Amino acid sequence: MAREEVKKEMRREQETREEMKKEMPREEKMAREGTGIALSALSALVTTLTVVLLCTLLAAGGMLLLTSVYQSTLITEEGDVLVLTKGNFDEALKSHPDLLVEFYAPWCGHCKELAPEFSEAARTLKAEGSDIRLGTVDVTAETELAREYGVRRFPTVVFFKGGEKESRKEYFGATRAHGIVAWLKKRTGPAVATLADVEQAETMIADDVAVIGFFKDAESEDAKAFVRAAEAVDDDDIPFGMTSDDALYSKFEVSVDSVVLFKTFDERRNTFDGELTVDNLLAFVKAKQLPLVTEFSRQNVTKIFGGEFKSHVFMIMSKTATDFEDKMEQFKKAAEGFKGKIPFVFMDTDVMTNDHEIIIKKIFGLKKEQCPAVRLLTHDMTEYRPENEAITADNIVQFCMLFAEGKLEPHLLSEDVHPSIHPSSTAYP
Repeated sequence: MAREEVKKEMRREQETREEMKKEMPREEKMAREGTGIALSALSALVTTLTVVLLCTLLAAGGMLLLTSVYQSTLITEEGDVLVLTKGNFDEALKSHPDLLVEFYAPWCGHCKELAPEFSEAARTLKAEGSDIRLGTVDVTAETELAREYGVRRFPTVVFFKGGEKESRKEYFGATRAHGIVAWLKKRTGPAVATLADVEQAETMIADDVAVIGFFKDAESEDAKAFVRAAEAVDDDDIPFGMTSDDALYSKFEVSVDSVVLFKTFDERRNTFDGELTVDNLLAFVKAKQLPLVTEFSRQNVTKIFGGEFKSHVFMIMSKTATDFEDKMEQFKKAAEGFKGKIPFVFMDTDVMTNDHEIIIKKIFGLKKEQCPAVRLLTHDMTEYRPENEAITADNIVQFCMLFAEGKLEPHLLSEDVHPSIHPSSTAYP
C-alpha cells in the first residue's frame, strides 16, 4: 500500500516535471515578446525624440532663413538716400513707386561729384514730405542688378514712375540738387505750378531759366496752350508757372496776358510775341533758354548736349589771355545770328577737367599752345574747322553759314577719338 502511494507520488512528480517542461518555452516566448514590446517602445521613443529634435533644428534654421530673407529685403538709408540691392530692389519699388536710382561705381569721379547733390535733393524732398525717394546701387557689389538694367556707364541714373520697371526712364537732367528736385516734381506732378504770390514767383525765377504764364482766365485757350507746351518741352530743368494774381502782374510789370521767360543771364527776360500755340511756345523757349555763349562745365553739360541741337560751335582759349574779352565779344556777336539754331560754347583751357580733356585733346586734337581756336562739332562726332582761324565775328558767321549750306569738308583725326562727349560715359566692364 505504501509502495502504491509512493508510485503515485512519483507519477505526479513526473507529470509536474513534464508540465513544467511544457510551460518553459511559453514563458521564454512571453519573455521574448515582452522584450520586443520594450524594444519597440524604446524605438518609438527614439523616433519621437529624433522628430522633435529635427523639428527644433528646422525651426531654428527656418528662423535663420527668415532672418536672412528679412535682412536681404531690409532697406537702409544713408543721408536720406535708400541703399538698394538685388534683395530689396523690388520691395523699394513697391514701397516708393516714384523712385530715382543712381547706379554708381565707388571709384568713378563723376559719381563722387554727383553724390552730395543727390543727397541734398533727397533731403529736400523728404523735408517737404514728398513721396518721391532717391536711391543708389553700388554696381561693384550688385553686378547682377546693374546688368539687369543695362548699366554701361557711370553714373547711370534711372527714374521709375509708379513702381513700374517697364516704364523706367533714364535721367539726363541737371546734376545739381535743385535741378534734380525740379525734374522729379515735374515728372510726378503737374507740368505747371500755380503761383499764388510774389514770393513763390521769385523763388521760381531764381533758377537759371523759368517760364511764367500770366493769364487772368486759367481756362482760356491761350492758358491751355501754355500748359500743353509745358508738358511737351524737352528740357525738364525749366520750371513753368502760371498766375492770375494782380500782385504778380504789377511786380513784373505785365499789363496784359502774356508769357515771360526769366533767366539769370544776358537780357534777363524775354516776352513771347506772336500767336500763342504749342509749337510757337516751344520754339520760343528753345531759342531763349540758352545764353548767347555758354561756358562749358560739368554742371551744365547736359543742358548743352542734351537738347535737340545737332551741332555746336566751340571757342577754346584761356580766360586769362590778354585778348580774351575782345575775342569773346566777337564770338558773342557771331552767336546772335544763330541763337536757337546752333549753340555757341566757350571752353577755358585753364580748367582742364576730364571732360575738358576729352573734348579739347581727344576730339579736337588741340594742344593748349594751339589755342585760341574755333571748332564745330556735330552730334555724330564729326569735326569742322574754319578756313580762316582768325577769331572775328565775320569769320565765324561765314564758317557757320558754309556749314549750314553743306559746303564744308569735315576734318578727320588720324587717332581714335572718345566714343561720347557725354561726361558720364565711363564704360561698364
